Amino acid sequence: MTYADLAAFFSEQYGKGSFLAAALYREFYKSLNPRAWTAEVICRSPGLAACLERDWQVNPGRVIDEIEAEGVVKFITELDDGHCIESVIIAMATHRTVCVSSQVGCRMGCRFCETAQMGFVRDLTVQEITGQVYAARRRFGESIRNVVFMGMGEPLDNFDAVAKAVRVLSDQRGLDVALRRITLSTAGLIQGIERMATLNMPGLNLAVSLNSADNAQRTRLMPINRSNPLRALQKILLKVSKRQGPGIMINYVLIPGINDGRDCAQRLSSWLSPLRARVNLIPFNPGPDKKAGDQEIGSQEIRAHELRAPDQAEISVFREHLIQRGVNVQQRYPRGRGLMAACGQLGRCEPAEEAPRHP
Repeated sequence: MTYADLAAFFSEQYGKGSFLAAALYREFYKSLNPRAWTAEVICRSPGLAACLERDWQVNPGRVIDEIEAEGVVKFITELDDGHCIESVIIAMATHRTVCVSSQVGCRMGCRFCETAQMGFVRDLTVQEITGQVYAARRRFGESIRNVVFMGMGEPLDNFDAVAKAVRVLSDQRGLDVALRRITLSTAGLIQGIERMATLNMPGLNLAVSLNSADNAQRTRLMPINRSNPLRALQKILLKVSKRQGPGIMINYVLIPGINDGRDCAQRLSSWLSPLRARVNLIPFNPGPDKKAGDQEIGSQEIRAHELRAPDQAEISVFREHLIQRGVNVQQRYPRGRGLMAACGQLGRCEPAEEAPRHP
C-alpha cells in the first residue's frame, strides 16, 4: 500500500486518523518490523493492535536461499504459489544497489537472456516487488540506496504493479528511495515508455536495452523489435527525453561475432545522434551451459548457448569505435557471473554449487 491508501483504509475501516496510519507505515518500513502493529504507539490505541493482527498479512514471499561472492549477493524468494524469483544486491563503494524482478519469467524472448528461456509465467504483485527491497533492507539496512528493475521480467509489461511499487518505494515516510535512484529497464516497449512519461515522477530513470541499431539483427536478438522497431523506438525516446529532462541510458550487450563490428558501432552512433543518451556497454554473460571464451556458432537463428563472452580486448576495440564517433559510453564490468547473478543470467533459481551460503 502507498501511504495514501493506508491512511484512507485506516479511516474507513477503523475510524482512525493519519497519525496512527503514519506510525504503522513508519514502523513497518523505517523500523523494518513485519509485525508493525506491536509498536508502542499502536498498542496505546484501544483494540487497534488486535484488529491489525487479525486483519493484516505480510506475505511478500520467503527468502529460501542466499549466496554471496565478491560483494554480490543473490537471493531467491519463494512466492505464495510456489514459484521462485531471483534478486541481486550489488555492493558499491558507498552504498548497495538491489536489482529486483517484476515477473516470473518473461515473454520478450531475448536470445541472450536466461529469463527468456523460462517463457512467461505470471506478473508479480506490488507486494512481491516491494518485498524484494524490504528483504534487502532487512539484510543490509540503510546501505541499500538504489533500486534497478533489471531482474527477471520486463517491467513495462507489468506496468500498473511496477508503477505502484515505485510509488511505495519512493515514499519518504517509508522506504524513501529517491526517484533519481530508481531505474526501470525495458526491452523497448513503446507503449509502456509513453505511459511512463505520464506518471509525473520527475527523476525516475529509464534504461533501454537496444543491443543493435540494425532492424534485422535486432529482431534476431530481440523478437520484440518486430512490433517495436528501431525508428518508432527512437521517436518515442525523443519525445520522452524532451518531457522528462534527463538523458536516456542505452544498454548494449556486446556479443562477439554478432554485434561488435565497426559497422555496428557506426549504425549505433547514427541511431543515437538525435538523442541525449549514454551507452552502457555490457559484456554478454554466458548461461550455465556455456563457458566464457567458448566459440560461438554462426547462425541466422541466434541461440543463447551458441554465444560467448567477449574478452577485454574485444570490448575495448568496440568502445573505442564508439568514442571516435562521439558516443558517450561507459563499460560495465561483469559481477556475479559465478553466482549466475550477472546481467542476463537470472531465471534458473538454482544457485551456483560452489558459492557460499549464509545461514
